[in-house]
Amino acid sequence: MARSFMNIAILHYAGPPGLGGVELTIHHHARLLCADGHRVRLVAGSGTSTVAGVEQHINPLFGSRGAMIERVNRALAQGDVADDFLTLYRETLIVLRDALDGADVVMVHNVMTLHKNLALTAALRTLHDDAAFGGLLAWCHDFAWRDPLYLPELHPGQPWDLLRTPWPRTRYVVVSDDRRTMLADLLGLDEAQIAVVTPGVDPQALLKLEAASMALILQHGLFGADPLLLLPARITRRKNIEQAIRIIAALVERGLRPKLVVTGTPGPHNPTNVTYLAQLQELQAASAARDAILWLYSAYCDADGRPLPVDDNMLADFYRIADGLLFPSRAEGFGMPMIEAALSGLPIFCSDIAPFRETAGDAAHYFDPQGDPAMAAAQIAAVLRDDARYVLKKRVARAYTWEAIYQSKITPLLTGDADEC
Repeated sequence: MARSFMNIAILHYAGPPGLGGVELTIHHHARLLCADGHRVRLVAGSGTSTVAGVEQHINPLFGSRGAMIERVNRALAQGDVADDFLTLYRETLIVLRDALDGADVVMVHNVMTLHKNLALTAALRTLHDDAAFGGLLAWCHDFAWRDPLYLPELHPGQPWDLLRTPWPRTRYVVVSDDRRTMLADLLGLDEAQIAVVTPGVDPQALLKLEAASMALILQHGLFGADPLLLLPARITRRKNIEQAIRIIAALVERGLRPKLVVTGTPGPHNPTNVTYLAQLQELQAASAARDAILWLYSAYCDADGRPLPVDDNMLADFYRIADGLLFPSRAEGFGMPMIEAALSGLPIFCSDIAPFRETAGDAAHYFDPQGDPAMAAAQIAAVLRDDARYVLKKRVARAYTWEAIYQSKITPLLTGDADEC
């Protein structure tokens, strides 16, 4: 069946690039919706979306500030629904009807539970009752009727009751279980009628990852690795990469989903390194590690298939996202990756040789470079399993990136397939 793309409006008092969490959420919602092929419009009192393709409907009447809105808000705080409110409501109704015309879904942030512009809330309710657009997704971050700071400004009756009564044909969304309990109590809804969709994290922005690194990460599912181990070395025999492959295979056999990133190319000074690479690939293909090794020399290439250099920026990116250093060398003069991993805060899993002991002392986890790979795998699994920071990191990578949230939570809400989020 053909994919159905939607016209989606996002409504808030202010749009990106504001500094608030709501504005940041709107930016990522717009980014992900556009990337998924939907037609998106921003409806706000201020701001400008930087997402390519977003249609902008920016009008001060949709905001929370300005002389007229502030005058109306002062009167409403005293319980006075004056003529100014009705005038503002009628003007807002006209422009809001045009801004939301043809929308299949309106994603409303806070306007249905906050009193920052009750004329906007009332106009939205009128249009909703008139079926002027499709469904409503009410993203409720804050609740005026549950905030002691705001209670003196609220009064029984309309328009204030719009903020504490459930609207028909509306799916309510909150950002946490705590907020779901609070909103269910406020609106008299069953908690199962309210979806929980948390904000997310953008790993590329947070970790300042290069575009080329991010492309490799997404293409090869590295955020989903459990664990992601890094072997920053040229492909030469003394690096003992075959032992790393066997360790990764043993991790797979333990039920984990590891990935190993090998950053280097075959060493240029020994012609037998090409033969060594072929042997490594045969070992990988015949083992449980067959899908778990990423060789950057073959994955990161130009249009003609020639390996591109892994520069310092890309290497730093892999140190940022890795869960540990796996370094099984038989012999080294020093071992620069040890100190790079230490500075990056990575656990170090390495062969028990003198130069590594000299550098890392008791801070590394050592194994026999010729020993049983299953023992090294058990050591790695145990260290990471007992590290609460690692466990949380994997949970965030699995469930709290914006991309993961969009696929698992937001898309079902748009398609009506969500039962309880």
